[in-house]
Amino acid sequence: MPCSLEHENGLKAGGALRVAGIDEAGRGPLAGSVVAAAVVLPEGFSLSGLDDSKKLTHRKRVRLKQILEEYPGVYFGIGRADVREIDQLNILRATHEAMRRACAALPFVPDHVLIDGLPVKPFPVPQTALVGGDGLSLSIAAASIFAKVTRDAEMEELDREYPQYGFAAHKGYGTALHLKRLEEYGPCPHHRESFAPVAKFARKTAL
Repeated sequence: MPCSLEHENGLKAGGALRVAGIDEAGRGPLAGSVVAAAVVLPEGFSLSGLDDSKKLTHRKRVRLKQILEEYPGVYFGIGRADVREIDQLNILRATHEAMRRACAALPFVPDHVLIDGLPVKPFPVPQTALVGGDGLSLSIAAASIFAKVTRDAEMEELDREYPQYGFAAHKGYGTALHLKRLEEYGPCPHHRESFAPVAKFARKTAL
């Protein structure tokens, strides 16, 4: 099934006029915040090329985010959970908190949200969870682009502060380069110490 507004339109037909798509970026990396976005698209919305951010190039994602930001009637909110929260709560609970914050960052309370993946409990508004939703719902696809581009930019900023880790290249994921630099330099304050590879090298550094 191609990415469409089918789920949004079905909810609107049932009386939920403002439907937000929600997605996150950054659950898997060893460093950086997890970032979520909530996006509400207007009636009659159409944007060529909009799809799951994982299917798009970095340049295409950036361009689509710019178009979405300027598109009349598109509303979005961004939410984050930082490294400290990830280590305290665990990555799943921190991701859910980022999603709730993204919803709260919208300029209004949506009537319903479409969430990529499994249900988020508790959530402040009615929800429908869609596994693989970023390839099914245009609202979720738009949220995936906002979340991914926002987080990538934050990792590029961290790269300027900690150039030894190569954050701009791998965005915090556990690539061979990242693991090599972790072993060489030990973790920085933005590494997730609750993640096993980081904890391993943190222990080595402490010895």
